[in-house]
Amino acid sequence: MNVQAGDTWRITSLINSLNSPKFDEIKDVKQMKIAFFTYLLPIVKEENNKIKVAHAFLKNDKFSKTQMKKLTKKYHLKKVDKAALLKMVDTIPASLVLAQAAIESNWGRSRFSKRWNNYFGIWCFSKGCGIAPKKRDKGTKHEIMNFASTHKSVEYYMLNLNRNHHYKLLRQIRAYKRKHNLKLTGKSLSEGLDKYSAKGYEYIELIQNIIRQNNLTRFD
Repeated sequence: MNVQAGDTWRITSLINSLNSPKFDEIKDVKQMKIAFFTYLLPIVKEENNKIKVAHAFLKNDKFSKTQMKKLTKKYHLKKVDKAALLKMVDTIPASLVLAQAAIESNWGRSRFSKRWNNYFGIWCFSKGCGIAPKKRDKGTKHEIMNFASTHKSVEYYMLNLNRNHHYKLLRQIRAYKRKHNLKLTGKSLSEGLDKYSAKGYEYIELIQNIIRQNNLTRFD
């Protein structure tokens, strides 16, 4: 069942009062989706607002030299490059965040989202950096990252899209949209996520289907 714009968000106060909603205990699919979006959306907005502030500071030369060096290191650039940073320190459409979180966490019901706040299937590759998955292909050493909170999970996910070389196309699409004053949507940016999953373009289609079926573009 899909969540449409006209739905009444009857359980907003309940979800906002919970630290970690138990989505797997909500048997009605429609209500489970509403709970999921209601829980995550304020966090997504908050993290995007932080990025907006940083972008404005960067654009208006409000950062000190020391801060610029830290920002350069954070975004994995070899040298201070304001133009490059402006393309990286930018927001991620809420519809894309919500759709990927739904996919990667099975609507907040996966073991890693429930116990370790990993809503985006994010891996790390040094021993002890996270939690080793129970089923891991022979010869692979990846672990699933552990986050202290959902906020930290969303924050890292956005940083990952904004600095990882695998998602350069996403940033190029966003920069083009910005340059030509076109609306930034999760659907358009999802075209740059073919390397997020081994499924390739099939994964992009999955993201776009969730965005469309649940009318998530209304949040962009």
